[in-house]
Amino acid sequence: MRRRMVFSTLVVTVIAVMLLGLPLGALTYKLVHDESSRALQGEAELIGAESDTMLEIHDEINLTEFDREHPDRFIRITTGDGTNTVTAGNPALDPNAPDAPALMLATATTGRGTVVEVWMSGDEVQQSVVRAWLGIASLSLLAIGVAVGLSMFQARRLTLPLADLAATAERLGSGVTTPWGHRYGIPEADRVAEVLDRSAERIAGLIATERHFATDASHQLRTPLTALTMRLEEIIAEADDPEVVREEGEAALAQTERLVETVESLLGRARKSQNPEVEAVEVDSVLNHLQAEWAPVFQKEDRRLLVTGEPGLTAMTVPTDLAQILATLVENAYKHGAGTVTIRRIDTGQSVRIEVSDEGEGVPEHLSGRIFEREVSGGGGTGLGLALARHIAESEGARVELIQARPTTFALFLPAGAGGLSKMTGPV
Repeated sequence: MRRRMVFSTLVVTVIAVMLLGLPLGALTYKLVHDESSRALQGEAELIGAESDTMLEIHDEINLTEFDREHPDRFIRITTGDGTNTVTAGNPALDPNAPDAPALMLATATTGRGTVVEVWMSGDEVQQSVVRAWLGIASLSLLAIGVAVGLSMFQARRLTLPLADLAATAERLGSGVTTPWGHRYGIPEADRVAEVLDRSAERIAGLIATERHFATDASHQLRTPLTALTMRLEEIIAEADDPEVVREEGEAALAQTERLVETVESLLGRARKSQNPEVEAVEVDSVLNHLQAEWAPVFQKEDRRLLVTGEPGLTAMTVPTDLAQILATLVENAYKHGAGTVTIRRIDTGQSVRIEVSDEGEGVPEHLSGRIFEREVSGGGGTGLGLALARHIAESEGARVELIQARPTTFALFLPAGAGGLSKMTGPV
């Protein structure tokens, strides 16, 4: 592209110089020739006036003075009666000489009838024309040189942004999604650069979303898979008791169904094709299922999972989302806490608050303000569970907060059930 721009500029410049230079050269030739003719005519008239003065005073023409004053001219003077003709100047310029060069002639007739003829060599005129043409040619070459230089500069100024934009696109295609931020002072190139930067930001967002989905899915699937594994282990351990095998098989099937629901929920959020449709959910049923699921895990560690507070509460939420959030809070208390884990139900009138607390040492002070950030963990965790729990809660109008660092107490705030009533009431 750079070569094409330079070549096209050179062609245009040469054409422009020719269109201007050739007529200027012809005009210069005419001007120099006309100026030389006028100058020679002036000399002839001056010589004629001097000749008349000499004849008037001395009755003769002093040719020596003309030889001295006009050594590069040939002069022929004829008196008014035609009886006397004299010559002066350079004999080599005599038109009657056998090897006489190209000459220019100027003739003047004085008031006394004296005829003066003056010849000069045409080489002088030719040299003046050549010098003028050389000047024009030099200016033309200078103009061409300046045009080529400017075209190279402009071509570089235009092609470097294109090369840089190509490199940016290559970086973007190779997965480097950091905006380049280069601007070139060329509106069109700057516009392309802005579009590429915005595309890089969008691609980075998409990659981050996919990465978060993968980590969220792995984290959320781990809990039901762990519970399913435990149920299968119970089946193996109690293989001799058909009743226990049946119960554990049903529990394993329930965990499998929960696993399917979790996968569907995660895929729906990843595709952005599902908006959470909240409904009135009985909190007790979710908590009972959660307690039954986690009780064996706590029993193996000689710990307890208690559910206290006001029974019969309802909240506007998504059942699977509520189960995931509470499971995350319980798992966090199990892994990072100690002693008894207590789930407390509280009716505030306009909302339902579910608190999850343990008897451990609490959240370190330096983590309490960042506990819900991704990849922030007190140790031994992924740092994803609490961040994902808050994200799920906020997507449906709920909220998860750390309301007490020691002992650790998390609270899930849910909108109250239909009509602003959080407690189920029977018919009057």
